[in-house]
Amino acid sequence: MRWRFRLVGLVCAAGTLVLLMMAFVPKQTTHTGAPIHRWNPRPLKELIMPDNNPYMDFVEDKTRHPIAQLAQASRGQFYKVKAAQSKTLKEAVVEYRRRYQIPPPPLFDKWWEFAKENNVQMIDEYDSIHDGLMPFWGMEPATIRERVREALGYSGDNALIAITIREGKIVKNIGGPDWQRDVTADMMAPFLHLLPDIDLAFNIHDEPRIVVPHGELAQLLEIAQKKNMPAALANTGPWNKFSPKPPADLGDGLKLKQYGTTRFNEYAHQATWVPSRMSCPAGSAARNTSDDAEDNYPAYSFTSLGFLHNVTASTDICLSPSLRHSHGFFDRPNAFKLSHELIPIFSQSKVSSYQDILYPSPWYYYGKTVTDQPRDTHKPQYEEDLDMAWEKKQTSLWWRGTTTGGFSRYGGWRNQHRQQFIQKITSTSPGKILVKPSSGDDAIPTGTGSGNTSWQMQQVDDTTKYSRLIDIHFTGVGLQCDPGDCDEQRSYFSIAKPVNSQDAWKYRHLLDMDGNAFSGRFYAMLRSHSAVFKLALFREWHDAVLQAWVHYVPLSFRGEEYLEVVRYASEEEEGTGMMREMARESREWAGKVLRNVDMEAYMFRLMLEYARVVDERRGIIGFDA
Repeated sequence: MRWRFRLVGLVCAAGTLVLLMMAFVPKQTTHTGAPIHRWNPRPLKELIMPDNNPYMDFVEDKTRHPIAQLAQASRGQFYKVKAAQSKTLKEAVVEYRRRYQIPPPPLFDKWWEFAKENNVQMIDEYDSIHDGLMPFWGMEPATIRERVREALGYSGDNALIAITIREGKIVKNIGGPDWQRDVTADMMAPFLHLLPDIDLAFNIHDEPRIVVPHGELAQLLEIAQKKNMPAALANTGPWNKFSPKPPADLGDGLKLKQYGTTRFNEYAHQATWVPSRMSCPAGSAARNTSDDAEDNYPAYSFTSLGFLHNVTASTDICLSPSLRHSHGFFDRPNAFKLSHELIPIFSQSKVSSYQDILYPSPWYYYGKTVTDQPRDTHKPQYEEDLDMAWEKKQTSLWWRGTTTGGFSRYGGWRNQHRQQFIQKITSTSPGKILVKPSSGDDAIPTGTGSGNTSWQMQQVDDTTKYSRLIDIHFTGVGLQCDPGDCDEQRSYFSIAKPVNSQDAWKYRHLLDMDGNAFSGRFYAMLRSHSAVFKLALFREWHDAVLQAWVHYVPLSFRGEEYLEVVRYASEEEEGTGMMREMARESREWAGKVLRNVDMEAYMFRLMLEYARVVDERRGIIGFDA
């Protein structure tokens, strides 16, 4: 997730191993398979690490709880980056050039006016747009436009929404669910009149669509970074408008050219780890030929319990081959149409190794998680009048849901993330917690006298005494399994009765967890008076503006820290105070950065950037204050 604090390596030629440079609780980045090096704010590791070794364990202060250390450092970094945002258009242009080494797109001044009028908070933090579009700078504009036409004009079903814009108006909007199609158009309405003629392809599936092999991706990025983008930067007087005459290949947009073949292949209900890792560098952990390859835990884990200090690295599949057997998306996605060629597909979320272009989900914009729509208590929207003060809430980590996340066949549910998480966090098997000698009878002796106040690891043989702090259950086994696998899961898990989604507000701690892709509950939870715990692999547009350990508690897929995170948040005075403050701060911040106008601002800038990259004159157009 996404300020988004990342230090990454310079893109190297194909075949060269690229090491992911660490940042302490960095921004959530999109993954292009070959990281990009540019200016970033000072990484948190410099605050508590003695040198610049990116894979070195953080210097742990055992007199303080690891979560307290993470939260303090994250908060300091968050406010530092927040304060550094550009105050004027000129500052924003300078910052843009420094980060991306190209001029801003045409009409950047119009975008700036829109953002400032609507009080957009993190006005410089749009790295995910740049990262997502950079590979297209290595491709000819005409080729990009043709691939969109192919994808939209396929005579079969590519599971895409086609939107064509001509003379500042949408002239065609077809495909997909009515609500998703209409809301996507609504999101562009405030700035539609400023856009040039373009064709857009929006993914209707939850799952992402594009993975380009690392060698080809590296070639595209090399062309972009060494040729096309430097040429654009060298232009001292960019033209602040798009090409006045649309290319002839666009047509009137009313009729899509028909194609009999497609670049997409169908992978639904099949294992997808091997195709998903293809954009990873050859020397990365995910490309290791051994079936027992180890994850690069030091890249994101803090202490032996594995608290997450780097959320970006923890969601980079190139670092974690164990995800092959711990996330349903890699076991058997429920729906999956994939291409290994670069096509500009706009998706609501994606895995790090994918080259889809992120945009704000219409699900959020539509109001399924906000209060300006008619009440429907079965949707995960937030109803403030049904919420309650922190003091009145029950001290439990709460979640209800079904077994979505992948399709289960031949026992595959055992490799899926929701099932594994629930099995781990509700297990009565021995677990590990942290204690101090002064914590009571359970404290372990340190042999250094009663004055020792260091936190020490302790194994808990009977974890049932913590069961009251966890209220997590499936409410049903969905349709995403063969009959035998469905029956196995009903027998294995304790299935609870379905509940009203508004029941969540009775609890202090709420869990947000990936389903088939991103979770649609996140915004509602952030807007509540509860603290949010998050288990997620999928990346979204908002990763730029939300900070782990400030606005939510990040959880690993490994799971060794689960018991201690819940115990600390529920029983330690320091932890309960931290969770209360997190609930307050995340609620306040969500009201400032997750509004519909924030999504419009993101979409506005995204459309300007995309329109430039498909413009034949992209090397000479742009904005300069």
